[in-house]
Amino acid sequence: MSATASQHPDFDASRCPVRDVLDQIGDKWTLLILLTLVATPARFSAIQRAVPDISKRMLSQTLRNLERNGMITRQVFATKPPSVQYAMAPLGEALLEPMSQLVKWAEDHHRHIRAARERFDQADAG
Repeated sequence: MSATASQHPDFDASRCPVRDVLDQIGDKWTLLILLTLVATPARFSAIQRAVPDISKRMLSQTLRNLERNGMITRQVFATKPPSVQYAMAPLGEALLEPMSQLVKWAEDHHRHIRAARERFDQADAG
């Protein structure tokens, strides 16, 4: 029996590219924000309206992480007060192709997942 990568003595989770990327894009808000920016660049308030359950703090933090990871760009306009616009970066656009497959899968199978949850919850309660 072979050991998994995480059991290997030289394994460093912080250097694992899959874990590193999924930790950044697999949170609750990232995909929703990226999908909001697909069609057109948007200001902070427009993104918040498109993702209404997100707090201002979490939106700000997620936008910073997306910018840090090269998924989006942030452009500041010299107006009074300054205005900021977020847009998809080429790296974010490249992520959308595999993510669109995940979104389609979720849409196609959501009813099956909900039915499985209901069956599980009923069996667990009984």
